[in-house]
Amino acid sequence: VFLGNSGEVKKYSTLLIQPGLAINSDLLLDSTHRHVYIMTSRSVEKRPVAECDKHTDCTSCLAVKDPYCGWCVLEGRCGMRSDCRLGSVEGHWLWSFDEQQKCLRVESLSQYNASLGEQKQIAVGVPGLPSLSEGDMYSCFFEDTETAASVQGTTVTCATPEAHRLPALPQGEDAVSVALSLRFRTVTVALADFTFYDCSVAQQLSGTRPCRGCVNSRWKCNWCVHQHVCTHRSTCDRGVIIYNQHFSPSTSASQTIKDFDAYTYTPSTPTTSILSTTEEAITTETAVTTTPPVTPPTTPEPTAAPTTALETTTPLEQTPTTPNHATTSSTHPSSATTESTDTISEGTTLSQNTSWVEESIQVGLLSTPTPQSYEELVGPSSREEAAEVTLPALRAGEVVTMGPLIEALPSSTSEVVTLSQTEMDIDALIDTGVPVSSASAPSGDGEAGPDSSDFPLAPDTDYQSDSADLFLLEEESLLVSRGPHTCPCVEAIQGSSLLPVNVERKITLLGRNLHLYQDKDLDYQCVLVIEGRSVVVDAFVEVDDSQPSLFFITCQLHQYSYSAAVEEYRSLISVRRRDSFQVDYPEDLHVRLYNCSVGRSDCSRCHTADQRYECVWCEGSRSSCVYRSSCTQHVQQTCPAPHIHTIEPLSGPVEGGTVLTVSGSNLGQRAEDIQHSVTVAGVPCTVIPDRYEVSSSIVCETTASAGEQSGHVSVQVKGGGIGQSAQRFRYQDPVLLGVSPLKGPMSGGTSLTITGQNLLTGRPNEISILIGGVPCYISPKQYNSERVECVTGGRNRTGESGVTLRFGRAERHLQDVLYQYTPDPNVTHAAPSRSFISGGRIIRVSGQHLDVVQEPRIHVTLSPLEPHSQKRKRKRSSVDPSLLRRARRIVPEPNCPEDSLCVVKQVEFTQVEERCTVNSSTLILCPTPEVGPEALRAAVSVRFLLDNLHFEFEAVSGNPFSYEPNPVLHSLNQHEPSKPFRYKPGSIISVEGENLDLAISKEEVVALIGDGECAVKTLTRTHLYCEPPSLQPSVTALKKREAADTLPDFTVRMGNLNFSLGRVQYDSQGPAAFPLEAQVGVGVGASIVALIVLVIVLIYRRKSKQALRDYKKVQIQLENLETSVRDRCKKEFTDLMTEMMDVSSDLMGSGIPVLDYRKYSERIFFPGHRDSPLRRDLDVPACRRATVEQGLVQLSNLLNSKLFLTKFIHTLEAQRTFSPRDRAYVASLLTVALHGKLEYFTDILKTLLSHLVEQYTTKNPKLMLRRTESVVEKLLTNWMSICLYSFLRDTAGEAFYMLFRAIKHQVDKGPVDAVTGKAKYTLNDNRLLREDVEYRTLTLNVLVSSGGAGESQTVPTKVLDCDTITQVKEKIVEQTWKGTSYSQRPSADAVHLEWRAGVAGHLILSDQDLTSVVQGSWKRLNTLQHYKVPDGATVTLVSRRSKQIHHDSQDYVPGEKTPMLEDGDEGGVKQWHLVKAGEEAELPKHRRGSLRDKERERAKAIPEIYLTRLLSVKGTLQKFVDDLFMVILSTSQPVPLAVKYFFDLLDDQAAQHNITDPETIHIWKTNSLPLRFWINILKNPQFIFDVQASDNVDAVLSVIAQTFMDSCTIADHKLGRDSPINKLLYARDIPRYKQMVEKYYSDIRQTIPVSDQEMNSSLAELSRNYSNEVNHLVALHELYKYINKYYDQIITALEEDSTAQKMQLGYRLQQIAAAVENKVTDL
Repeated sequence: VFLGNSGEVKKYSTLLIQPGLAINSDLLLDSTHRHVYIMTSRSVEKRPVAECDKHTDCTSCLAVKDPYCGWCVLEGRCGMRSDCRLGSVEGHWLWSFDEQQKCLRVESLSQYNASLGEQKQIAVGVPGLPSLSEGDMYSCFFEDTETAASVQGTTVTCATPEAHRLPALPQGEDAVSVALSLRFRTVTVALADFTFYDCSVAQQLSGTRPCRGCVNSRWKCNWCVHQHVCTHRSTCDRGVIIYNQHFSPSTSASQTIKDFDAYTYTPSTPTTSILSTTEEAITTETAVTTTPPVTPPTTPEPTAAPTTALETTTPLEQTPTTPNHATTSSTHPSSATTESTDTISEGTTLSQNTSWVEESIQVGLLSTPTPQSYEELVGPSSREEAAEVTLPALRAGEVVTMGPLIEALPSSTSEVVTLSQTEMDIDALIDTGVPVSSASAPSGDGEAGPDSSDFPLAPDTDYQSDSADLFLLEEESLLVSRGPHTCPCVEAIQGSSLLPVNVERKITLLGRNLHLYQDKDLDYQCVLVIEGRSVVVDAFVEVDDSQPSLFFITCQLHQYSYSAAVEEYRSLISVRRRDSFQVDYPEDLHVRLYNCSVGRSDCSRCHTADQRYECVWCEGSRSSCVYRSSCTQHVQQTCPAPHIHTIEPLSGPVEGGTVLTVSGSNLGQRAEDIQHSVTVAGVPCTVIPDRYEVSSSIVCETTASAGEQSGHVSVQVKGGGIGQSAQRFRYQDPVLLGVSPLKGPMSGGTSLTITGQNLLTGRPNEISILIGGVPCYISPKQYNSERVECVTGGRNRTGESGVTLRFGRAERHLQDVLYQYTPDPNVTHAAPSRSFISGGRIIRVSGQHLDVVQEPRIHVTLSPLEPHSQKRKRKRSSVDPSLLRRARRIVPEPNCPEDSLCVVKQVEFTQVEERCTVNSSTLILCPTPEVGPEALRAAVSVRFLLDNLHFEFEAVSGNPFSYEPNPVLHSLNQHEPSKPFRYKPGSIISVEGENLDLAISKEEVVALIGDGECAVKTLTRTHLYCEPPSLQPSVTALKKREAADTLPDFTVRMGNLNFSLGRVQYDSQGPAAFPLEAQVGVGVGASIVALIVLVIVLIYRRKSKQALRDYKKVQIQLENLETSVRDRCKKEFTDLMTEMMDVSSDLMGSGIPVLDYRKYSERIFFPGHRDSPLRRDLDVPACRRATVEQGLVQLSNLLNSKLFLTKFIHTLEAQRTFSPRDRAYVASLLTVALHGKLEYFTDILKTLLSHLVEQYTTKNPKLMLRRTESVVEKLLTNWMSICLYSFLRDTAGEAFYMLFRAIKHQVDKGPVDAVTGKAKYTLNDNRLLREDVEYRTLTLNVLVSSGGAGESQTVPTKVLDCDTITQVKEKIVEQTWKGTSYSQRPSADAVHLEWRAGVAGHLILSDQDLTSVVQGSWKRLNTLQHYKVPDGATVTLVSRRSKQIHHDSQDYVPGEKTPMLEDGDEGGVKQWHLVKAGEEAELPKHRRGSLRDKERERAKAIPEIYLTRLLSVKGTLQKFVDDLFMVILSTSQPVPLAVKYFFDLLDDQAAQHNITDPETIHIWKTNSLPLRFWINILKNPQFIFDVQASDNVDAVLSVIAQTFMDSCTIADHKLGRDSPINKLLYARDIPRYKQMVEKYYSDIRQTIPVSDQEMNSSLAELSRNYSNEVNHLVALHELYKYINKYYDQIITALEEDSTAQKMQLGYRLQQIAAAVENKVTDL
């Protein structure tokens, strides 16, 4: 509030401090008195007393009405008076609280617009403008251009700037509006709008009427007639000026006549005036037409400012008058027509102590167009009276007095007074300032009115006239006019504007006001623009005697012509003074040239021409249609017989209905002439009148013919001859014979061939084909009379359809043959996804109904890679084959600055296609097209074009397609390529190369030695190994023809690539056939030592080659093993992705089964507790409930004491009997108790954490948070779980659930031993089923009740025949209740599995019954295989309870609907399912007789051979594991606040305790988030989802969780032969995951810190959302049990602490004990 000096109190503002809290009355100001301290019961706030600075403009500053604030004018800011330098000086500081204060503004301008570049002084009135101290000055700114300013009081005079310093005029505008601002230094004090105009632009924008546009513009633009220029000046260098009609000289007390050398004056007939005492208005009736009332100059256009002028309207009584003729100087005879004037209301400006009369001084006669003659207007006596009037002679410099002049004239006449320059010098009058007085005109009643006050001629005022005036002078005089109707102009064409071509014609135009040019010779030219060229014709001008302002301009005789093929041509016509400017003329002033011969090539057309054209048919050697006077020969009155040139079409069906077009000449002049006289082959043809074209075309429709026939077309014109066509028209009867093929997809695109006779009948564009009512698109190129091809359109259903051909309205149907629409082909898979750029690799496209595709193609598009581009999902669409080309796009080089010329590069889009081959209804083989090397750096898009259907490769395969570099193969003999490679039979050929397996498999590589195949065994990145034939193959036939070498070539074909790697020569396998003599010679000649050495070398070489061969064979086996694992992974992954797509579609309907917060927190806080405190109610007697609850509330309040809570926790942790399980339990109880105060809970966590850090810094800090050994560590786990629930539910939950479902699907797909828990498909080697179990997949039809009485539906469910009955029940429940969460499903133990065979055959199946197989001490669990349940069997689940009801029913049949009698547990009998645990190795040898048992034994000898199954499962699940890790470790989305906040807290703790080792901080973060939260969630999906994880799923999740934990550690794990297999599985992936973790930690560190306020706000919201989900009282009651157990120790700890004693914490605890337990204390 504001307390005034006189005691008044005024409230001006209200400020909200804290809602609902009272403000203490002790308000204190600080030492500067700029801030006030405000205290509530909870806080103290320091607030400013005023916030003036936030108001940035004067209006908002004054509007706030704050007594502290005001607007500092010269500083341009809102602030306190003390902050304003001259705030104490009047006018410098405008007080906001003063209601009367107003911001400075421009109240008035001396003028609101000026011509561009014109030097003007603008007076700017700013009331209240503060005065400046010496040395300071104001400045004027027009927009940003500064000009000089002079200040006088509150008025500032600003000079207008030069034109080049002002903004450019906008396009199409003749003016620009700028801000005129008054500034003090850089502060704008006041602001107004000011307009600069350019008269030359106004002239340009006026088109063909520059003069009219100039003087009619809203600016003060005048027209210089002789210079043809629009100017702002009021004088011209020479000749006549026409003033703007909207502006006149100012009506101030002092008026001048300026800018002309002499004037003509016309007195007027007196009129009666009614005058007031303060003003006098005289309206003079002139001999001219008046203009609208003149706008006072104080109201400029368009930027009008408020004027202070007092506008009055004075009514005038007008008497009937007779206009008079005015005489002029004899040297230039001219006359003007006059008419009576209208009453004019003048706006007058009142000056103090002055009354004046606005004089209407007539300074000339305005020529106005009028139709009347002079005599009609004036009467016969006017001329005589006018001749008698004499005027006194005037000399230059003499004072002009108007009164005597008017009195000398008769009352009924109006005379022109001419003052030449020699007689009177107006400039002299102006310079001397001699006053020109004017006697008042006589009033209407004959009495003279009061005289007007004399006024001097001021040299700076502009000329003004009330009406449009004209000064008509002698040769040396000037003509001065006003208004657009005084402009010299051409108005119209006199007479007809039609001109025939090539005929001499004159053109007469009407002009006005041409006398203003003062031409003696009247030398003008006509200009016609014809087809872009100007035709100039001399013209002569005549003056209308009756209307002197009216002129007749006659263009001389001239022949005009044009070349355009149009009947009539409009030519623009204008008039100009000879070799000078054009006279104003309307934009639509045209003459119409016409040519009779255009479009009238024959007599009939010529006769139909419009009569005004006067066209005739001129007969002669070259007959033509010409203008009548141009025909020099005979004019043909009647036309010759019709002549038919063509008919179209030449055939039609016998039913008629064919639209026939007959083209020719002289085919009549109107449709009635030939209406009933057209026949086709003697059959009448019905003329269609609307489509008849005069003389040249007849369109008629044929009528039915009796049969097939042909003949001529004849036409007879009424009253004329008969014409007959040279061509013959044929009536035909088309016949359809067959169609091929007989079926195609319903999407269309099939090319059909229809055969028949006379198929080309009628107009081709009227022939159409329908297949079952669907159009079939005809190919024009494949069309003749015996066959036609078309492409089928799409249809929405399958089935047989008839084939119909339409010939206009006639139809023909294909008899006895139907075309069948089949289901569309569908592509479900395509592989492989890579190819060499040379192409030729076969892509196997799988699907259904592929055999109906006629022309399958593979289409490849290469587009340049663009950064940050996102691939759009491509839909099926049609592609025009013509688009298969290279399209270029111009792309500027990067970093190219704007507005500069840069080199551009061309980016090419390449599209190639290759034809595919249909292999079967489910397989198409497509060879990849060859592309250029640019494919390696481009985005590759591959589509399969199956007629009308298109399939994207990536959509059907799940992987993008890519091109790889071509492989390189080296010659067999690299060192000597010309020599043959010597091959030893039995070995393997090894070929070296590069990039060999990038885009091809060994099965696709073809290696040939001559005609024989070299079987490829192994293909690696750099080697190809193949096994040649045992015998050397023969040379290929081509080589034989060429008579080439007899050794075969070794060639390798990889797709389109063929490599020739040299010739191969087999080494002979038999012993060398040496002659006996040679052997003896060698034996004698060789020494024994050399022989021994040779033997040793030979043995060594043989052994080494044998070893190499063995090594290569083993390598081939390993490659085969790896290939089989890879293929299995691909197959498993494909099946899994299909299943996951089904899961995703299921999730769209039912959603992910995320637990609500109550169940989630219950499972996190109290894992393993069946009866958690969140579920129980308070367990106290009803009589004591109120007291106990009161005590628990007191305990809750006591827990709000930070000192008590920390003492309580530390005391419990010091007790030996306080186990780790107790610590976790108490931490969770505290979490529940403090759940409604999570800010306080976080504060406690931070305090305890700092204690923990201090404790571990003295030991090994890296061990902190590794185990849950303290309360704070469990508190941290719970805190993270609370804060990350929403992130887990909304973000990470989907990826985790998909991983869980993928694991479950993969485990359940293979055999799982129900007794040992081992599975074929797992990641955990301890759970791996190391046996080959024979099984097959069955699909059971499960009957499920659909809600109605007796209604049920069948749900197919996949199971294994080796599954136990319980496993089958679990899978059935999973499938049939898949839309229901786990907790809502029935358990497998609560239902029976009933096998239904036929109507009455019902059998209950169970794991054990009397039929179970027993072998010694082993009993095998029953499986579907045991019961011999077939594939497709019908089963149902029946609840055990319902079966009991059946037992009591009369319909009960013993042994049929009940399970077989289950035997009791037999002592010493062990159960087994798939394998007997640890028993198989102990069997005696005589029981292992079969060959299969021996093979199994060999497998058991090396059980590790089954470890490849782990690789298969790992590869299958890889995508889902990667997706989950990516979601958890992604920083692309905002990281949860709690993670950032806690990581920053750990960084702060490390800094406080001087821990700089980054590995230690990394370990802390890993132990707090991944270890405490994510590992816990990953191992226990039931914590977040409503699911049940089996032991096998748990085992797989444990491996993934361990992998995640290993990825979060910095230490490198040394892996070796003895390392755990689980770690070896992900050995290659962990380094990549580690990089993700390190980037995650680094990105979090670099993000903006989370303030305590943000974190507390987030925690408060969590408390509000979830506090009702937990039971605080039960948790407090459970906590009290621990208090009671360690009561004495807690009391002792509190009493030993002085602060606790002061706060009486022990006393308060004793009170709580008394209330809760009735405990007797020493209170």
